[in-house]
Order: sequence, then structure tokens, then C-alpha cells
Amino acid sequence: MELSYWEYKTWLSQVDFTVIGSGLVGLNCALRLKEQYPQSKILVLERGSLPQGASTKNAGFACFGSISELVSDLNSHSEGEVVQLVQKRYSGIQLLRKLLGDKTIGFEQHGGHELFLKKKPELFETCLNRMDDLNELLLPIFGDAPFVETKNLFGFGKIQEQYITHQFEGQLDTGKMMQALLQKCYDAHIPILNGVEVREIQETGAKAHIIADGFEFDSKQVFVATNGFASKLLKSEAVKPARAQVLVTQPIKNLHIKGTFHFDQGYYYFRNINDQILFGGGRNLDIKTEETIDFGETKIIQNSLEKLLSEVILPDQTIEIDRRWSGIMGVGSQKSPIVKQISNSVYCGVRLGGMGVALGSLVGQELADLAK
Repeated sequence: MELSYWEYKTWLSQVDFTVIGSGLVGLNCALRLKEQYPQSKILVLERGSLPQGASTKNAGFACFGSISELVSDLNSHSEGEVVQLVQKRYSGIQLLRKLLGDKTIGFEQHGGHELFLKKKPELFETCLNRMDDLNELLLPIFGDAPFVETKNLFGFGKIQEQYITHQFEGQLDTGKMMQALLQKCYDAHIPILNGVEVREIQETGAKAHIIADGFEFDSKQVFVATNGFASKLLKSEAVKPARAQVLVTQPIKNLHIKGTFHFDQGYYYFRNINDQILFGGGRNLDIKTEETIDFGETKIIQNSLEKLLSEVILPDQTIEIDRRWSGIMGVGSQKSPIVKQISNSVYCGVRLGGMGVALGSLVGQELADLAK
């Protein structure tokens, strides 16, 4: 692509800050940079026509970690690290709600509920035994015990008669959230160029040279906020892609399920969207195949979702599927996000570990705060 004088001068010359990725992290980073450096020239580059990856494709869970996830995390992280992770997630949600407003993002707090399958009674017993300890550990964050036992009020099948509820979790409208963030950037006169895939970032002394499909330009500083797609640009194995497959049902008459739900240590998750059910997960059935940056669905996971939908979530009901899709998360051996300076002019905020809604706003601001 040959750029005109006008195109290059208007968008690609004398750029102070370039943000790669227009998802939750990238847009929060750009807004923070504009707040701190109001006279700076900021440019956001996005490979998709809409924010590609997970920011517009997630389930809209305002969650902090189900009890079985946290019990599992304590096997590989210290208590202090787990508390810090939950604190970051909670702070991130509060920041997002304050920035955009609950009404704007459709935020509702109906609690987050973890179901336990009857065929895995040992997991239920383990979590029950650890509930008091975790409540005490997390009390300073929430000001009250987050986990309580709840009866199976919604008639789920093949589960224990009680599930464990996180009282402070909620749900939101992912589309409204991202639309509001994009609008804030437009209002702040931050240009977002869509359909631009960055191939390489080269250090050139006091600045960086960005090579994209069709053009190249210089930027004083670059902020990589592409999460699951970051390994290629950063040449690092610290963050790996993880595809998440999702489906949503056709409207269901008299649907009474309300809230966000997890089971099987968070590998499966579902929620109501008005009178429909969104259901996703199953990545643990084929971990290696799902370590991909390619969007799409597989039979093994989609068949599992449909089976569990009809046996566990909506037993003995006829269910029709309205839509299927996938998103790409960024995961790694540790749950904590990577927010750091990579080189003289390049910084990154990646590896949100499937908690992008909770962490995105905070990580975006922390990323911007690295600017010099």
C-alpha cells in the first residue's frame, strides 16, 4: 500500500505513543496516556475490524476466581500471591465500573456460583473444607465473607445439592462495555486504525520502528496490548494463546436462571443474557489444540458443550443454538499479568489468564504508567 502525503502526515508522523491492540487493555492504556500527556500524539492499531481477541468475544463475567480455582491456585502460588491476584481483579472491576458506569455497561450483581458435578464429590468436599480459610483470607478485600453455600435453586442436573456462591461477583454487557470505551477514545481524539496487523517492532535508538502490513513508521514508544497474540511480537513464551469456544442458545421461554456460573474448576462457565444462555469452555478436553491464535470451533468441545447444556444446565428441555464463536485469551505458567518494559522503547501488558474483564482496566493503566 502506497501512502499519500496526507495519510502519512496526518496519522503516521511524529507519533509519541503507539498502542497495539484496541481491546480493554489497549484502550485503557491509550486513555491513561492521553490523561497524563494531553498534548501527545497517540495512535492505536488494531488488526481486526472490531477489537480482535477476547475483549468483544468474552462472556461478560465480572468475576474474581471461583473457589475451586483459588484452591487450585494455592497449590502453585503463595497465599500472598493469591490475595494479590484477587485484589487486582476486584480493583480492576471497580475501576471499570467507575470509568464507564454500571448502567452503561449493563452491570448486574447476582453472584457467581460454582456447581459441583455428582461424579466428582471429592472436589466439592475439598472446597467446602477450605471455604472458611478462603473467606478469612479474602475478608480484607471484600469486607465480608465472599463464599457462602447455596441450594440448587435453578434445578440444575447431575450436580451436588448445594453449590458455593461468591456473593460479590456480577455480569455485564461486553458489547456495551467496548462500545463505551471506543467512544471515550473518539471523544479524546485518539485515532484507532483498524485492519492493521503489526508484523515487527524494531528498536532504532531513542524510538521504535513499526512494520505493519502495507506501511512502516516510527514511534517514540510502543505499548503491546495484544494478550494472546503477543508471543509473536514479543518473541516470548511467557504468554501463550488459549482459545475459548462459546455458544449461545435461542431465547428460552420462562428462563429463570440468573447469574454467572462455573463448574469443573472454572473450565466451564455459563450465564443468562436476558432469556438466553451463554455457555463456554471445555478447553481442558484438548489443551494442545486450543493453544492457537486461529479462531474456530471443534467437534470435541462443541459436542461437550451441547451435552452438558442438556444434561446439567437445562435438563429435559429442547434447546436450539443461536450462535457459536471463539475468542483468544493469553495464559501462562503464572496467573499474574505481565506488565513491564521490554526494551528501550517497547512495553507490554499481557497474560490476563482469562480474567480480562476484571484485569483489563487496571493492566491498561499500569501499562501506560510505564511511559517515560
